[in-house]
Amino acid sequence: MSRPVTFKFRLYVAGNTPNSLKALANLKALCRTHLPEQHEIEIVDVFREPNRALTERILMTPTLVKLSPAPVCTIVGTLSRTESVLQTLGLELPTVAA
Repeated sequence: MSRPVTFKFRLYVAGNTPNSLKALANLKALCRTHLPEQHEIEIVDVFREPNRALTERILMTPTLVKLSPAPVCTIVGTLSRTESVLQTLGLELPTVAA
């Protein structure tokens, strides 16, 4: 039996700003619903690690980077458009027959 794929995310935030808190809450809810026990989330506060953000070319927050599984992808914003976020991450919802 194969092991389930673990999704690895890095979320860049700007401290406890409203948009950063909303993005974190939305990401946690998405993972809880669609990737239970199959995800890891790393939080990078650009106020605490500005050089890391610059080195990794993060120019806006909040920014989510899906590190694995490949391909790597980046989403900027609060992650509130769930369907669009799922599609970008390769986790499209199953279509319902009419």
